[in-house]
Amino acid sequence: MNTPFFISWRYQRGKQKNRLVSLISLFSSVGIALGVAVLIIGLSAMNGFERELNQRVLSVVPHAELYSYNGNENVPIQAGERLEKLVSENPNVNAVSPFVSFTGLIENGSQLKIAQVRGVDPKKQDQVSQLSHYIPAEQWQAFHQEGGLILGAGIAKDLSVEAGDEVTLLLPQPTEDGKLAQPLRFSLPVTGILKLEGQLDHSYALLPLTKAQELLEYSPQEISGVELSLKAPFAVNQLALPELNAFEQPLYLNTWIDKFGYMYNDIQLIRAVMYIAMVLVIGVACFNIISTLIMAVKDKQGDIAIMRTLGANNRFIKQIFLWYGLISGMKGAVIGLILGVLLALNLTAIIKSLEQFFGVKLLSDGIYFIDFLPSELHWQDIVYVLLATLVLSLCASLYPASRAAKLSPAQVLSGH
Repeated sequence: MNTPFFISWRYQRGKQKNRLVSLISLFSSVGIALGVAVLIIGLSAMNGFERELNQRVLSVVPHAELYSYNGNENVPIQAGERLEKLVSENPNVNAVSPFVSFTGLIENGSQLKIAQVRGVDPKKQDQVSQLSHYIPAEQWQAFHQEGGLILGAGIAKDLSVEAGDEVTLLLPQPTEDGKLAQPLRFSLPVTGILKLEGQLDHSYALLPLTKAQELLEYSPQEISGVELSLKAPFAVNQLALPELNAFEQPLYLNTWIDKFGYMYNDIQLIRAVMYIAMVLVIGVACFNIISTLIMAVKDKQGDIAIMRTLGANNRFIKQIFLWYGLISGMKGAVIGLILGVLLALNLTAIIKSLEQFFGVKLLSDGIYFIDFLPSELHWQDIVYVLLATLVLSLCASLYPASRAAKLSPAQVLSGH
């Protein structure tokens, strides 16, 4: 057995002459444990947000969209089928789906709700997104066969409607002088409810493509644009579409990064800030080890003098107190890891219970893209946190250990 380690372990387990040493050691271990636990929980929450962003946004929101552009106005694309065919030839594109998009008001009785209505082809939509996964299967099938309107869950809740009810869609009618005339009114059945449990539930509504073209008086060839599913969505800014150089209308590309890229940036920023803040917290707790070790050296200087008299060299004495500091840090780290892992694995359930108990919603689905606190534990985060704690503990132990190694046996034994 490593003799310095064994001696430091006995010092940790044995009674201290000065009880203050034990108290400061306890506080430093508790501080390290809390810092480690909070860091693991925070990192798990950020991992959960990133997972949900991938699953609920990138699986539903188009990776890229092509619109026709004319000055400051969006105008319909005249040759929709030709555009689909050209874009499909690009090797970076998985699938293409045409759409017709417009903003309208949805009315139920005296209640009104604004919505971004999108006309889609259900079959092609299934190729570019997983939107149908968030709609009950029988309702999506009814949308295939009967058409109607699919509302976001937030809109449906605000209007107090369910699948099978009827609502009125109001379309604004601008006049030549720029004013608004009496809106066009269309009665539509609600075929289904889209439930993403987030911000999109309050703004999204779906119509069949042909119905949307009919309402806007588009021809069957006219569309607002096409949605693209890409093989590498994170490289969307490098997407090139040379096939469209000769297309008869000017087009512009709108990517998911333009709409939701800030969420990824925010998550990465918060993760970095959390690393820095929690490492500082753990560092402060670790540097309590300095106080503990200085007092421990004072407490054990008689033992040090005896070991030096028996032939122990500076390195041997230094190793004893380096191990002493590492063991103190390790105790806090292990307790923090256990606590952090247990809480991180059950974070979503714990937060939901607290929300129900206090009657407060932590994340509003009208503001955030999800309405719950997700969690996903990555084992590499645990390794990084553990290594950081051990390195800080070792650094904090260097000065007291060096001081212990420099003690003179003659001075100690003579009482000076």
